[in-house]
This record gives sequence, C-alpha cells and structure tokens, in this order.
Amino acid sequence: MRILIADDSIVSRHLLDATLRKWGYEVVIASDGMEAWNALKEKEAPRIAILDWMMPGLTGPEVCKRVRERSPGSDGTYTYLLLLSSKSQREDLIEGLESGADDYLTKPFDQHELKVRLRAGTRIIDLQRELLEAREALREQATKDFLTHLWNRSSILDILQKELVRGEREKRSVGVVLADLDRFKNVNDTYGHFAGDALLSEFSRRMLTSMRPYDSIGRYGGEEFLTILPGCDDTLCANQAERMRLALASESMVLGDARLTVTASFGATSWRPGMPALAENLIRSADSALYMAKNQGRNRVVVLPSE
Repeated sequence: MRILIADDSIVSRHLLDATLRKWGYEVVIASDGMEAWNALKEKEAPRIAILDWMMPGLTGPEVCKRVRERSPGSDGTYTYLLLLSSKSQREDLIEGLESGADDYLTKPFDQHELKVRLRAGTRIIDLQRELLEAREALREQATKDFLTHLWNRSSILDILQKELVRGEREKRSVGVVLADLDRFKNVNDTYGHFAGDALLSEFSRRMLTSMRPYDSIGRYGGEEFLTILPGCDDTLCANQAERMRLALASESMVLGDARLTVTASFGATSWRPGMPALAENLIRSADSALYMAKNQGRNRVVVLPSE
C-alpha cells in the first residue's frame, strides 16, 4: 500500500517516513500542499494521504477539499485522507472533517494511534475495491453474453444506434455485418452441446482477432452475430467481412477427438450519410444478404445496399 506524506517539517516527514516504512508501507513524500495535490492527481496516486494542516501553497484542509471536489477517476477509486495537526480544539476537528478528511490525528502523534487509523483506512480502501469489482462483475453480466463474452443482443444494438448518431454527426459511414455459423445444428447433434459451446467460443475469439480495436461484435442470437464497423462503406464492409470469413474457414478446429473445418456465412450492408439512420433498416438489409449467402452455398460474403 502506498501512502503520501505531506508535511513542510523535515523532522516530521522523516519520523513519519521511518515509521511507515517499518510497518511495510511504500511512502511518497511531499514538502508542501501544492506538491501533495499534484501527487494526488496522478493516475497511480497513493490511496492514503497523511496531510499536515499548515503547509505552504495549500493547507491540509484545502488539499482535502480539492480531492473531494475532483470528479472520480474512471476506475472510481477513493482516497483516504488523514489530517495531522497540533490543533486539537473541537472546532478545528469539525473544520478538518468538513473539508473532506476521513480522520484526524494530533501532533505529536502516537504510533499506536496512527497504526489504528491507517488500519481503518486500509480496510476502507479494500472494501471499496471489492465493491468496484462486484459492480464490474454485475456490469459484465448485464452487457455481455455469458458464453462468448461478446456484447449481448441489447448491448450490440445500443452500440449500433450510438454509431449511427456519431456517423450522422461526423458524416461517415457505418458498416453492419450479420454472421451465421454454417450447419451449427449438425455439430450439436453429432458432437454434443459442449462441443457447440466450444465452437461458439472459438468463433468469437477468431472474430475479435480479425477486427479493428474500435469495431464491435455481439451475439445477436443463437449462432448469429452482429458486427458494427464504424467508417465502413459497402466495399470496406465487404472486405472486413471477408477477413472474418477467412479467419474462421482457413484453420480447422479441434472439437473433442474430431478436427473440423467450420465456416460461416456473412451478410453485409452499410449506412451512408444522408440516409435515414434507422438500425432496423440496416439489420433487415444485412439479414437479406445473409439469407442470400446461405442460398448461394454458404461460406461466403454477400453485400446488399441498405434500404
């Protein structure tokens, strides 16, 4: 655990530094309030800070106030703030806590009391991390397909709508590809549903490796997948769909004791600036193209203009 010490007194800094290092903490040192504030703004800032009340630049309470007023980081992490001061009046304690401090310790500090305060701070940081992990797990369950870990149906449709809005604003095309595994039912019937699940997972992995970082793919239903390609017109959309087709068909899969060549059919279309930005029109066109790909012998890409 990293702890920031902010104190303009060399003696006090050295005493705190030696004490904390003896207890196994990693210490970051600041000699004034502005230096402390800059350290706490960093991406990998210490999660606990011991701030002297009176410092040049910014006082301890002023640093506390700035930390609490700052918008939480993308990771939602919390900073535990401990004020250290020779002030001990009730009014001072209230002022310090109202500035955003979590706790308060008077100088000269008692080592046992400091250890207890830091133990409480560490426990709060740990609990908050566990809450964030639980929140992320719930978000994953709500937005991702449990088997393939791709976006689920509702999430990929939301992404499509957002990309259409962005496409209108930036006047750039949006490509849409529907992919359907060929003869997937035969795999389930012949090798069992565990093999079918393994096939879906491997298909998803290969699709992700053949896509650009800003493309999106989701499980649209069963063995059908919807891919969103920002900036792609019909030609670029067809090229990307062909890369995805080859990523699947060019290398066989091992399912149990069998090695199979698995293929998929792809239906592609695109939205272009000036067209109605209707997701249902794009999906309908991509679905028609997919139907044609199936009828033309599977394992191919068919492109149709959007309605």
